[in-house]
Amino acid sequence: MKDCTIIGGGPAGLNAALVLGRARRSVVMVDSNEARNKVTHEAHGFVTRDGVKPNEFRELAHQEFKKYNTIETMEDKVIEIIKEADGFTIKTDKGMEWKTRKVVLATGVSEKFPNVPNFRNYYGKSIFNCPYCDAWELRDQPLALFGVVEYTIHMAEILRNWSKDLVIFTNGDKVTKSQFKRLNSMQVRVETSPVRLLTGNDGLLQGVELEDGLVIERTGGFVTPELVQATDLGTAMGLKLDDTGGHKCDEAGKTKIHGFFVAGEAASVYPSQIIIAAASGATVAMAVNVELTHEGVLGSDNHV
Repeated sequence: MKDCTIIGGGPAGLNAALVLGRARRSVVMVDSNEARNKVTHEAHGFVTRDGVKPNEFRELAHQEFKKYNTIETMEDKVIEIIKEADGFTIKTDKGMEWKTRKVVLATGVSEKFPNVPNFRNYYGKSIFNCPYCDAWELRDQPLALFGVVEYTIHMAEILRNWSKDLVIFTNGDKVTKSQFKRLNSMQVRVETSPVRLLTGNDGLLQGVELEDGLVIERTGGFVTPELVQATDLGTAMGLKLDDTGGHKCDEAGKTKIHGFFVAGEAASVYPSQIIIAAASGATVAMAVNVELTHEGVLGSDNHV
């Protein structure tokens, strides 16, 4: 029986595996290689790793794991978790099955984008969702904002730290009088016509073309996508989501199901940064180790 199975190989899952492995816990990390930041060329805001490519970040972590015979990694997809008296049974898409004392769900979230044609051609290259991650590279440029109106207004407030040339594209959604008033006070332009398409080359935005034929020059942008849990494994176990979309848990990632933990965006959808997710993974790993110790299960590095 494994001490802990970590589902998800993003920053939260990777750091949880490292901390637990170093605590002499037998760990298996299952990753389906579907990370949402794969489209991003660089990740920012992580001290000593500023500008790292997401794939490089993952590769570095896996290289570090080779020092520890306590950590096993598997490219597979968990399709079922069964609660047992002494832990859990894990079943995967490739037909693997094993027992584990603890589970850490670290599968992150997926994004639902506004209905803008060819939007994904630009996402991760010149359109992003996190100003703290990517706005520095777009500072003082003419920027477009897409998404739910109320959320884009909040985004505009924050983005003015990097650029004051902002246009919100509602893609046909209406703007209330109070919202117009707020936007006018910030000197932020708003276009309510539906977007026909985005223009540019190789993912680099040059303009936004509206249904009425107007083309507005923009060289980058931000979006406020709807973030939803990337898997229903947690809710299938009976977990509830909080108002932000994360699984309900305590500060250490413990859920109402004994032995079942959540980390990263599986626990807290906002804010969304790799350094925050990694920190969450470390916190949860410590809680897992403490719980195992209190249950009389001590660590050992005599694992194969």
